[in-house]
Amino acid sequence: MRQYLDLCQRIIDDGEWVENERTGKRCLTVINADLEYNVKADEFPLITTRKSYWKSAIAEFLGYIRGYDNAADFRALGTKTWDANANLNDFWVNNSYRKGEDDMGRVYGVQGRAWAKPDGGVVDQLKKVVDHLSRGLDDRGEIITFYNPGEFHMGCLRPCMHTHNFSLLGDTLSLTSFQRSCDVPLGLNFNQIQVFTFLALMAQITGKKPGVAYHKIVNAHIYEDQLELMRDVQLKREPYDSPKLIINPDIKSLEDLETWVTMDDFQVEGYESHEPIQYPFSV
Repeated sequence: MRQYLDLCQRIIDDGEWVENERTGKRCLTVINADLEYNVKADEFPLITTRKSYWKSAIAEFLGYIRGYDNAADFRALGTKTWDANANLNDFWVNNSYRKGEDDMGRVYGVQGRAWAKPDGGVVDQLKKVVDHLSRGLDDRGEIITFYNPGEFHMGCLRPCMHTHNFSLLGDTLSLTSFQRSCDVPLGLNFNQIQVFTFLALMAQITGKKPGVAYHKIVNAHIYEDQLELMRDVQLKREPYDSPKLIINPDIKSLEDLETWVTMDDFQVEGYESHEPIQYPFSV
């Protein structure tokens, strides 16, 4: 929790204003932020200085694991995070590759589960990593990346948190996740939850012990219309203790995650937070 608040304060103190072409808004920006989450100790990085909707974040990542490409499928899991980018993004709404309402195109989970090969086949990056880790193998390339420049035009949004690199030392599994861009007031807590949960899930289904999740952000920013709420409201609040994430121990395989797992299989214990803050969202 403290490292999140420290990053917010660093952006306010040291950030520079950058005009964002996609949104037409200015952002207060810093380059390079490194965060760590102790999954072994179950120190769940859930923001307490405002109410955080953790279920939506985990539901979204479960959709990535399943390779979903439609906002309706994400809604069925319990999150509306893709509604706007699938249906209100002018670039995508007028794109010839869009298949209709709620279609997201070839983004995130599609790339992770069905990366297109030149010969017409696909690569299931996630399955390869799960297979290797389950056998205790680490080829120094246990990588799942959603970042495919050759298909940016075929999806509604370039990935922000784009690459997940797993590492195995003995029977302890670690994760390093790379993020090119981060809306810190709104997006970062989602991303923190997802990095933490991804390592916890992968350790559980491969029979390994979870270690530390490392989260590297390149461009961390606060939009101009979010700055007052962050500076004058959220940063004035004292954080509470970190809660614990409880994952159903019956989840034992990638197939389980692909089929029967729902948000009922995740619980958070000991979460106490301040009141919600309605930060503006930029499409």
